[in-house]
Amino acid sequence: MLRSGSERRAPSRDLPERRGPSLSGRAATLLRAAAAVVAGLALYASFPPVGWWWAAPMGIALLVAAVADRSWKGALGWGALGAVAYQYPLLSWTGTYVGPVWLFALLVVVLAAAIPLAFVPLVARLPGAPVWIAGLWVAGEALIEREPFGGFPWSKLAFGQAGGAYAKLASLGGAPLVSFAVVLSGAGLWALLRSLRSRRRVLPLSGAVLAVLVGPVVGLAVPAHPATAPGDRTITVAAVQGNVPRAGLDFASQRRAVLDNHVRETQLLAARVAAGQSPRPDLVIWPENSSDIDPFRNPDAGAEIQAVTDEIGAPVVVGAVLQGTRDTDGTIVQGPRNAAVVWTPRIGPTDQYVKRHLLPFGEYIPIRGLASVFSSDVARVTDFEPGTGAPVLDAGPARLGVATCYEVVFDDDVRDAVTAGADLLTVPTNNATFGYTNMTYQQQGMSRLRAVEHDRAVVIAATSGQSAIIAPDGTVLDRTGELFTPGVLVDAVPLRTTTTLATRLGAGPEWVLAGLGVAAVVVGGVLRGRRREAGAA
Repeated sequence: MLRSGSERRAPSRDLPERRGPSLSGRAATLLRAAAAVVAGLALYASFPPVGWWWAAPMGIALLVAAVADRSWKGALGWGALGAVAYQYPLLSWTGTYVGPVWLFALLVVVLAAAIPLAFVPLVARLPGAPVWIAGLWVAGEALIEREPFGGFPWSKLAFGQAGGAYAKLASLGGAPLVSFAVVLSGAGLWALLRSLRSRRRVLPLSGAVLAVLVGPVVGLAVPAHPATAPGDRTITVAAVQGNVPRAGLDFASQRRAVLDNHVRETQLLAARVAAGQSPRPDLVIWPENSSDIDPFRNPDAGAEIQAVTDEIGAPVVVGAVLQGTRDTDGTIVQGPRNAAVVWTPRIGPTDQYVKRHLLPFGEYIPIRGLASVFSSDVARVTDFEPGTGAPVLDAGPARLGVATCYEVVFDDDVRDAVTAGADLLTVPTNNATFGYTNMTYQQQGMSRLRAVEHDRAVVIAATSGQSAIIAPDGTVLDRTGELFTPGVLVDAVPLRTTTTLATRLGAGPEWVLAGLGVAAVVVGGVLRGRRREAGAA
């Protein structure tokens, strides 16, 4: 005889109560975890050297699927798991020689990526959800652009898109618009699949398809910057990669060898020019730290640089560490400076730029006492002093915009150079500190995007590789081969004075797109509160 539910007997107290998720619940949890991890790895794979730019929107679709129907706590947890799978392989190079201090930076970046995802459940039910999710992502990237310690936006999604369908959007709204478009496509793909599976459609199918396609379609439709254009002035530029005695932090202990290496490679270039085997460069660019010996305080170093500059017959931009000064009691009056100095034939130094945006835990140590607990190498770092001038040099025929190594990741730093009149950009960099890692290739992807963003050729001069010369359309014209080998690149590049929409708008698109995400969170929170009130009534 069948009994009603009220008459059914309760389970025997002698039997242990079954706790924890059911088998299906465990399977769902494992599936969600797998989705978050695969999503993070897909985002990582979009960056160089893998360079699967198309993997980024797919990773976003999986990541949104993992968090969209969770509570904010669940979304934060699953978002953090995806962020670790994304950020750990991307940023592990930061700890190559500096010890576990890098884990602090990783924690900050992971939280900055995960916190916006915690708000996705609030906006996922709103009409036009992919737009608001993309805005939230831009808000998160805007945060890591600025905080903490001046920001660490190395993992912006846009930097994995050089050469892809979204890249040309950089000329319209900079890196933030590229990231927005990638996330919009990924969130649109999530909405499309969810709508096909569910009768209750979050977004009409046409809207979901539009969200998926609008970014790449518009990106492909944007005219590409020509490699050469009527009216361009073209110069021949050389990037010298002298190499270092060994990888790691102790490369600086053989500073004279590094300087001699760059002098020797420039002398060999001069010999090839004299023999008619290479065109004479109008400008020669050495990398960051190519002279860790201060050429202003060490006459022999200055004389060596002057001699090779006269020999090549063109201005040489030297990456030099300028010594600090101390008072008679030992108090630091001025810290050391990371400078790019223009050395002119038969004249000497004529202009210089001091790096403004210093690398935390590299060129200065914030929270030094705490950092010392994690790494003994902290004691080896003397805090550098930032520069204050415009990042532009008068370098022979070029107004050379300088983004020294770390500075290339910051939108404003590169834009400042262009708005100050730069017709050519350079990224002098010392990657020897990070050994045989992917750091140099990731930096090259950023430089390619900056070329498109501002319609400027970019010259990367690296101590140990990989140096490259990039056309205004983001195409790599030439690059050196294996890491930790000397090499010289000589190519013709245009000097451009055009101004892209992205250059003119500056941070405007970023604030608008981030504002959309924040506003959607407010609206989503208000609507959720009203639903709860209605349910309680």
